[in-house]
Amino acid sequence: MTPSFHLLSKRRFLPLFTTQFLGAFNDNLFRTAMVMLVTFRVYSDPKAEALFSAIAAGLFILPFFLLSAPSGQLADGTDKARIVRLVKTAEILIMIVGAAGLLLAQVPLLLAALFAMGVHSTFFGPIKYAILPQHLHEDEVLGGTGLVEGGTYCAILLGTIVGGVLPAEYAAGLVIVVALIGRLAGSQVPPAPAQGAVPRVDWNVIRSSIRLVGDTMHIRHLFLAIAAISFFWAMGAILAAQFPPLVKNVFGADQDVATLFLSVFSVGVALGSVAINRLLKGTVQARFAPAAALGMGAFVLMLYWTTSRWVAPAGEGTLDLHRFLAQPMGVWVLVALLGVAVAGGMFVVPLYAFLTTSVPKAETARTVAANNIVNSGAMVASTLILSGLIRAGVGVSDTLFLVAVGSVGAAWLGWRLHCACDPA
Repeated sequence: MTPSFHLLSKRRFLPLFTTQFLGAFNDNLFRTAMVMLVTFRVYSDPKAEALFSAIAAGLFILPFFLLSAPSGQLADGTDKARIVRLVKTAEILIMIVGAAGLLLAQVPLLLAALFAMGVHSTFFGPIKYAILPQHLHEDEVLGGTGLVEGGTYCAILLGTIVGGVLPAEYAAGLVIVVALIGRLAGSQVPPAPAQGAVPRVDWNVIRSSIRLVGDTMHIRHLFLAIAAISFFWAMGAILAAQFPPLVKNVFGADQDVATLFLSVFSVGVALGSVAINRLLKGTVQARFAPAAALGMGAFVLMLYWTTSRWVAPAGEGTLDLHRFLAQPMGVWVLVALLGVAVAGGMFVVPLYAFLTTSVPKAETARTVAANNIVNSGAMVASTLILSGLIRAGVGVSDTLFLVAVGSVGAAWLGWRLHCACDPA
């Protein structure tokens, strides 16, 4: 294995890692607190709750689709550390609006802050991956990518737990504090000036998005990598949007169980992110991608099977965490969730590392931005399909079967990428 944890002691990595960790923590603290507030305290209709989760997911993703092209051009043509500081300053203002929404239980304010956080993440997203080849040695990029991805999901775990158990009133204050600390960490990121020719930033989002995706996707190996990552995020968007309604309306469980679901998923992706670096020994390859995708689909099928056969105990009311785990299938539900997440982390981490190492350093942010556009388009499409299925009366558990089918497509793309880039 190529060591990677030593990077956490290096200034060329630690401030960026800390900044993205705090950003992911705060993002998920706010989103979880918002979803729990709306699901368990504002709405009392299962269809409205599931629809809100789908709309919230789509609203957060939409800026990635609209603004990734100019964000990638800006990142490749500007000192990336400077952009980090600008977006972390914006996070403070956004979280003030979000805190107001949590305090007042106002859905419009919550959704406005969520959309603004999507814009924030759109401009930060290309940087957290594109800056790695600029600050790390070639044999450190996979390990660094794994740490970023694993750290992100550990932050998601912590943010999910805190957002799930902390009353909305306290969460409102905490999101502002974390944003302030994140801005301080961002100020320590070393300079990462533009490499090569400075691209012109085209703020015509439609034209620039089409051009950027076209310039990237005609390259076969990039097309396959981006398409495979998009399959992963489309499936992940459906799963994440369904967790709270699944827990409340299928398992008849409480908010603590919903938090446990999101936590197990986050831990699993982090474990998969670290495990794949051990298997690949620091080399950037896609040879495990097909098996990881099929494994993900198999565990989703297991989750579908346990969900479709779940029978809530009669007369016991809402299940708390202890009583949920005491159910005959309770532990198997968590095993299925963990398996999905571990396989997902093993699938996606090498693909992100591949994107940032297979293009010139002067183009890494735009490549990641093109990936974000296609990913967000896939996620928006999946959430729209999910919303339509919910309106048509399709049950929450039945949507899991569709996710399992989608994993076959991800496996096929991963196999094609492996054959194209690792013919041996």
